[in-house]
Amino acid sequence: MTRNAVPRLTETMRAGASGSFARTLKRELESLPAGCLPLQEAAVHCGIIDDSNISVTVIRTSQNTTRLQATVGVFFTEIVAGCVCGEDPSPVNAYCEIRVGIDRTTADVDFELIQP
Repeated sequence: MTRNAVPRLTETMRAGASGSFARTLKRELESLPAGCLPLQEAAVHCGIIDDSNISVTVIRTSQNTTRLQATVGVFFTEIVAGCVCGEDPSPVNAYCEIRVGIDRTTADVDFELIQP
């Protein structure tokens, strides 16, 4: 998937209102290619995002006839450059909340950062 491609969460869309919706959403979000989630916008130290090992928590879900929606918390790592010449970059644990919208027809997904 290229950086500009719209991710699709087809398994989550199929799970719909079932009891496995949150579990499926978590799994699919954690499996997305690097760069799909808007984590760079959540960087508080102006660092580089290492989203190779994220953890997603589903906070709340809702749905209507056209969309499935969820608010999720995402734990990730921000790599912060050293402050002094020659200092190694250091990893900083980071967290943000993202609103996830899934189109019920196409499974296209959109993300909105709601809490950096």
